[in-house]
Amino acid sequence: MAISIRRARASDSEFVDGLGMQSASTSLSPVRPASADAAATAFRRAMEFCADRNDALTLIAERDGQPAGFLMLLFELTDDVTLQRQAFIVYMAVAPSQRRSGVARTLLAAAEEEARARGASHISLMVTQANAPAKALYEQAGFLDERVQMTKPVRAAAR
Repeated sequence: MAISIRRARASDSEFVDGLGMQSASTSLSPVRPASADAAATAFRRAMEFCADRNDALTLIAERDGQPAGFLMLLFELTDDVTLQRQAFIVYMAVAPSQRRSGVARTLLAAAEEEARARGASHISLMVTQANAPAKALYEQAGFLDERVQMTKPVRAAAR
């Protein structure tokens, strides 16, 4: 039951798209309610954004030769404060049957190795405050709270 990591191939697109669409609603925040369709559209936009970049990479986790999860990593963005090269985890998803089995930890470790090999000074990601399991995973992997995005709903102006 060992987990292996490899770079995505063209034949993985159906797996990545299907799992991404299935898990997209887990990234929604209760502060900004959105439909499952909107979440799926946002995921597809992220996929397209990465596909258009020369410096993006998708990693596939496999267990017993079967895809179990994926991680989309981008290197083209520099840190807006230090102006250093950084790696940014655009999206990560693990098949429901494979969750809490080490797949996500293995993907994060592989992403960190890739970032190190490419000379990135940091690896970053965003997670909604309400996604406690993901936040705990990232903290266990050594990620630290650095910035907080604060949001306030605004009512539309009366006409």
